[in-house]
Amino acid sequence: MRKVLIYSMLLIAGLAGSQLLPGVMGGSYAKFAGIVQLATMFCLAFIMIHVGYEFEIDKSRLRSYGWDYIVAATAAAFPWIFCALYFVYVMAPQEMWASYDAWKEALLASRFSSPTSAGVLFSMLAAAGLAATWLFKKARVLAIFDDLDTVLLMIPLKMMMVGMRWQLAVVVVIMAAQLWIAWKYLHDLRLPIRWPFVFAYSAAIVAVCELIHLFSKEIDPLVPVHIEVLLPAFVLGCVMARPPGADPHADDSTEGAEEGPEQPQEQRVSTLVSAAFMVLVGLSMPSIISAAPAAPSASAEIHLRDIPTPGWGTIAFHVAIITIISNLGKMFPAFCYRKEASFRERIALAIGMFPRGEVGAGVLVVSLSYGIGGPIVTVAMLSLAVNLLCTGFFILIIKRLLAAPSGTNDGTAVNNL
Repeated sequence: MRKVLIYSMLLIAGLAGSQLLPGVMGGSYAKFAGIVQLATMFCLAFIMIHVGYEFEIDKSRLRSYGWDYIVAATAAAFPWIFCALYFVYVMAPQEMWASYDAWKEALLASRFSSPTSAGVLFSMLAAAGLAATWLFKKARVLAIFDDLDTVLLMIPLKMMMVGMRWQLAVVVVIMAAQLWIAWKYLHDLRLPIRWPFVFAYSAAIVAVCELIHLFSKEIDPLVPVHIEVLLPAFVLGCVMARPPGADPHADDSTEGAEEGPEQPQEQRVSTLVSAAFMVLVGLSMPSIISAAPAAPSASAEIHLRDIPTPGWGTIAFHVAIITIISNLGKMFPAFCYRKEASFRERIALAIGMFPRGEVGAGVLVVSLSYGIGGPIVTVAMLSLAVNLLCTGFFILIIKRLLAAPSGTNDGTAVNNL
């Protein structure tokens, strides 16, 4: 668990930097934040290529993947619905309860609670030596699916904010095409897998995604086409063929082993990338100061940014409740897969879906770009930060739940627990 502790401290350092550096760097922070964003995307692409490289699909079990998507989508929907209801019915005054503007803003902002941070989760579980468990294999599917579900649901949410746009349909088509490629050409494309090449692939994916974003922004700055690097990187890893005789799962049960090739040099580079990713995810969190409420709107429209700002004690209370209910919403997988896993494994799987990170932060950045502000965004940002801070604690609980009962030493849970 030493690596998990180190990763947790790196997350905390990054979070502290995200709040302190804007005041220290002043006007130059915007350029620094842009570099952090690109570096985060690069590290995430590297991690997800390795995740895809080790990913297995049983094409005879298509129906089971459909069920996995339903589980992931439901586990993403419950936190979203719980938080939206809380933002409107608890934090907003009663006159806003029937406001369409308040509801659409609450539905967009509360989506931060849905996506599991795939990069953080996979790195932490691998660092804890859990890559060989049923939990890891199932979490790998669910975390990717709930990120996809978040991206897909952002499309109608954006439509509520800006209306129908062709760019949103383009995103759906691109995502569908990538999933078809991963299914059709699984581990069929012979490409070098050594870390310098994966660096090059990751940089290329980030560059293409950013160029598409910038080009579409020139066409329509309100609704640019934004392709998350998570999916194309994962798909590339899925289609990459493994060298003859290679066993990508050879080190899965070794504590601290990373996703990807098992050679020592590859593992060292993967560890460094994962460590950098932890710092960068923390640095990617929006500044809480930037979520300060704007001046009340003079128009007849009712917006959540017009909610009066409570004291920090009340804010802390709201953060605690939002964090609890969003994680309770993630417990849905514990009630599924009864034929596949023990109760402990299913509880551990649900807790494994708790970590939030870069995708949730991206939702909050989108919310700010549409003028959503005030105490609900402050509470959402702090809740996201609390979840990140607790990631190491979540992994420790999972480790304890999966610990072998006395008399066994295989490190996995058994189905008669």
